[in-house]
Amino acid sequence: MNKIAIVYWSGSGNTEAMANFIADGIRTAGGEVELFGTDSFSAEKLTDFSAVAFGCPAMGDEVLEESEFDPMFTALEGSLSGKNIALFGSYGWGDGAWMRDWCSRCKNAGANLLEENGLIVNEAPDADGEAACKELGGKLAAW
Repeated sequence: MNKIAIVYWSGSGNTEAMANFIADGIRTAGGEVELFGTDSFSAEKLTDFSAVAFGCPAMGDEVLEESEFDPMFTALEGSLSGKNIALFGSYGWGDGAWMRDWCSRCKNAGANLLEENGLIVNEAPDADGEAACKELGGKLAAW
């Protein structure tokens, strides 16, 4: 059985909703999942999981959340080589530059990205967004 970590930060609850839908998809596909906030995940925990889904919304000028999420992710970046990861998050403006930049960081770190462009949802996940999140969870469980 695949054991998946979902590590996320959510300001408005949209990315948290995505995390929960992804977790539902993992469970439905027979995987095991554990959800973490930014303050309770570290590089040492990476080895406990077959894959990790990281979630963060676009903030400010299309960047990762700067006070909690980005420092945590930056600390993990050097440990991502060869790791199976997926990226997700919500946005309210822009064109997804934050996700493209984040995907590039992961590729440069040597991570294996499940979805090359990540999963983004505008605002709160609607029915299509919920389905996309659950589909991502299923893919993570099968990976």
